Amino acid sequence: MSLSEQQPGIWLLLGDKKGDNGQVETIAEALETSLGWHCELKRIKVLEPFVFGKARVGPTLYHIDRELSAALEPPWPDLVITVGRSPANVALWVQEKSGGHTRIVLVGKPSGMMERFDLIVISTEILLPPYANVLRISMPLMQIDETAVQQAAEDWTEKFAGLPRPLVAIMVGGPTNPFVYNHSVTGKLIKAAKRIGHQGGTPYITTSRRTPAAVVSRLETGLPRQARLFAWQADASENPYLGLLGLADRFIVTGDSISMMVEVTRLGKPLEILPLPCGFIGTLDQLRRSLARWLFNPGHGRSEDRLRAQLARLVYHSRFIRHTRHYPGFHQKLVDLKLATWFGQESRPPSGQYPDDVGAVIQRIQAMVNR
Repeated sequence: MSLSEQQPGIWLLLGDKKGDNGQVETIAEALETSLGWHCELKRIKVLEPFVFGKARVGPTLYHIDRELSAALEPPWPDLVITVGRSPANVALWVQEKSGGHTRIVLVGKPSGMMERFDLIVISTEILLPPYANVLRISMPLMQIDETAVQQAAEDWTEKFAGLPRPLVAIMVGGPTNPFVYNHSVTGKLIKAAKRIGHQGGTPYITTSRRTPAAVVSRLETGLPRQARLFAWQADASENPYLGLLGLADRFIVTGDSISMMVEVTRLGKPLEILPLPCGFIGTLDQLRRSLARWLFNPGHGRSEDRLRAQLARLVYHSRFIRHTRHYPGFHQKLVDLKLATWFGQESRPPSGQYPDDVGAVIQRIQAMVNR
């Protein structure tokens, strides 16, 4: 009897990144709904040095807190679905302990050992060479908890009631290679807030844990009186983020935050994307990313495409160009799908539909398990 004819043992190995975890949870819900396959959740607690630091890639547990993490012991699962560098290491460890029996589905870019994963699911912004174990989908599988957004909207309705409309949420991320947050970025944010205020609306700016303190300071001193600013703090008693998702009339999101852009588009709200500048090193790195985009996305059928695919694999294994993200490609995809506009253009409700790629992922997993 094949595994697909019975309930395979499936573990979800999840870290602490909510946006990443949501993609795995989307797959798990679809497996339950379409195939009746139940997944066991295993949460991984990373040790403090590796919350922002990067653990070495490989089948290891040295980077996790064994006491605070879920138990990892036999019987080993038939399948592990995971996302992120640290949980992927744990998945590789489980695979090794199972004697190679456990198959691994990784959502997002691998940090190494690409051939050890049975299936790698990547969306537009991630660039990888064209291997047989790579499944390319249009957009991230992140979902939005509409119940939580609705509840937050109810909680914040009275607090936002006196603010002049339109209420425009300006969501600020933080430096992410190759982008920098310089005076130009802060200046654009402040000018946008002033423009909204002059038009009679309310700019409501929220920062994230990645937002530099210097950026927050410049916003505090430069924003117009009509603006509201929530500066992220880990111990903040109230965070308006979900309330804004439910109640804001339109959104401006900095180009580094894929999760925030996805959440806005999932809700069908008007979105403007604010592209970010690159520093000197970032500009050089953009050349590498542009080369990777050309190299790792060959066509099909023509001899030159086959040669480019072979070259892509050679370059990847030489470590000259590894996995990477191409943010401009993701931004353009949102615009092409009519889910967003560029910063400064007329803001309008999205007229396109967010792609539903989860069915293709489920089919691929079922076929893999059935082999």
